[in-house]
Amino acid sequence: MNIKITSDSTCDLSADLLAKYNISLVPLIVMKGDQEFEDGVTITPADIFAHVAAGGSLCTTAARSVGYYQETFAKYASEYDGIVHINISSDFSSSYQNACLAAEEFPNVRVVDSRNLSTGQGLVVLKAWELAQNAASLDELKQALDAFTAKVEASFVVDKLDYLVKGGRCSTAAALGANLLNLKPCIEVRDGKMIVGKKYRGNFTKCLLNYIHDRLSGREDLDGGTVFVTHTTISEECHDAVLEAVRSSGAFETVCETNAGCTISCHCGPGTLGILFVRK
Repeated sequence: MNIKITSDSTCDLSADLLAKYNISLVPLIVMKGDQEFEDGVTITPADIFAHVAAGGSLCTTAARSVGYYQETFAKYASEYDGIVHINISSDFSSSYQNACLAAEEFPNVRVVDSRNLSTGQGLVVLKAWELAQNAASLDELKQALDAFTAKVEASFVVDKLDYLVKGGRCSTAAALGANLLNLKPCIEVRDGKMIVGKKYRGNFTKCLLNYIHDRLSGREDLDGGTVFVTHTTISEECHDAVLEAVRSSGAFETVCETNAGCTISCHCGPGTLGILFVRK
């Protein structure tokens, strides 16, 4: 079968990977004040950070409409035997619901809830492309991907809680306490939802190295294929230390570094880094 893979822009895959696997994106909406932008097309994380640093309100994200998904699927429905679209977790956005409604108009479109975000979603997208090469049917492919989503492990460590406070996801009192104690929380994705995991203490580089040790050491359940190191703006010191730690762990054949897109940037801000990979 000749199957086209599409995804929401929230998958945070690099331009090189998107081109290599012929993956097309549906850009989610980013609101900056009363202005509407398209994620990764007309606005970037740098734009968001500059706006907030200048005293602007926190940017927000929104799903695309059913009609937009219909237009997207219509582009490829006649050209390909099938389309598989990968959405950001349905617990984070109504994108999945809207894409499913749009797909009702196309018998050769299947929609998959990644139960994740950022390159956790990206790992599902890449798996979709891999499985599509030998898929016997669209239903078989969707069933395999639905099972695969539970194997993706995604988490991030956040340096400052400013954006989480502004977005209403953390109280000012909790943020003050974390800043006073120099705590950096780990945000984990579990069953499609974000929860606060372990809190690390110390400077950001030290916290990230401890986080990587916790995530990778003594594990026998790692798939060993690809790990994504995905981040917003971080210091060169953090960048180099993290990549060296992940590579020297020897746990993965391929280490891919990507920049987090507008969704992670809107909610977590600069100074956010995560490692995202697959379990056996």
